[in-house]
Amino acid sequence: MLRSIKQFYGDKLVASDADIGHVKDLYFDDQQWIVRYVVVDTGSWLSKRSVLIPPHAFNNFHEYGCCLRVSLTRKQIENSPAIESHKPISRQYENEYFRYYGWPPYWQGGEMWGPGGFPMDPPPHFQPSEQSARSSGPHKGDDPHLRSTKALQGYRIHTSDGEIGRVTDFLMDDRTRVIRQCVVETGHWLTGKEIVIPTSDIDRISYEESKVFMHVTKEFILHAPEYHAPVSQF
Repeated sequence: MLRSIKQFYGDKLVASDADIGHVKDLYFDDQQWIVRYVVVDTGSWLSKRSVLIPPHAFNNFHEYGCCLRVSLTRKQIENSPAIESHKPISRQYENEYFRYYGWPPYWQGGEMWGPGGFPMDPPPHFQPSEQSARSSGPHKGDDPHLRSTKALQGYRIHTSDGEIGRVTDFLMDDRTRVIRQCVVETGHWLTGKEIVIPTSDIDRISYEESKVFMHVTKEFILHAPEYHAPVSQF
């Protein structure tokens, strides 16, 4: 089932022994369109520090609700490597992160991640290292393909024959964690309708220009299926 990325924002997160915060953002690989991490705002219990949790760590990531349960303890999350959410995630940090939890990185594939790094169910067992994995010093080798879904909201859509609309949301397959569609608002923000475009039609994303480039025409977008946001049951 496809699920709105925006509907994840603000969801409460519960570890195996305590609340840990709420969903702040989702980071995805803009080459394969796979969600790699949920960014958690931990609030006051961890001095408002943000932490990363991969989708595999959730018991029922594919289910709807205002609460997501994580197969980790609060202590495990507290001792995980700290991130600087205002900076790109580095491959150095990711290596440190995966060493801490004791399983291979997604770019190496394997049984846990599936072919080509695509996630597979069920979730793995977590075996954090005993040594503290807190990061110190600047990160190098930032991964240019790991991006924030929240940051892309408002990016202008550039087609093969000009600009039309802006990004308002993404739709993710809640079992494979692959972002399948981009929600685009056309025309004026008060009068334009929202439509869905497959992410396979996206050529590239320009973060410098805040634009999403697609190899389709304006006419194609204007005739794309209309999107109706689901109504929350909570």
